[in-house]
Amino acid sequence: MNQHEAIALLKTHVKKESLVNHCLATAAIMKGLAIHLGEDGEAWEIMGILHDIDYEEINGDMNLHGERGYSILLDANLEEDIAEVIRRHNYEKFGDFDTPADIALTAADNISGLVIACAMVKGGSVSDVTTKTVRKKLKDKSFAAGCNRERIKKIEVMMELDEFYAISIHALQKIKSELGLK
Repeated sequence: MNQHEAIALLKTHVKKESLVNHCLATAAIMKGLAIHLGEDGEAWEIMGILHDIDYEEINGDMNLHGERGYSILLDANLEEDIAEVIRRHNYEKFGDFDTPADIALTAADNISGLVIACAMVKGGSVSDVTTKTVRKKLKDKSFAAGCNRERIKKIEVMMELDEFYAISIHALQKIKSELGLK
């Protein structure tokens, strides 16, 4: 499955523009991380695009999140190893993990919203977001309260946090117009 096929599949299951944008943002960060780490950029991007494919269908039931997506993805003939990482990204159900793709997906899933929130306080300009901005806002627990800061910090087994922030910011800058950002 390529990027365009993954986006088309996502859009058959996800109707909210904000959730589609979240998936695209997570995908961009995943691709940036993969390239930086010498991993498969296309596979990691697909993980990001499809990680919340089941979210609207499960109506917030976190016991189903990941499992339902896994079934959807296998039915769509996605490679099982990619579908499995997507299934496991629901750490509330599946617990901790130690593969680079697993760690990267939950970190990217959580940092994407925080970086976008940082852009919004800068008039919607992700181009004005810096690692210092992200570091400062990460300390404010009320800012982007939905992002799990502990999951972001798990990336430290693979890189320094400032490096992760820089990769994430740069990845979102590349797709800023798709996300409605400046």
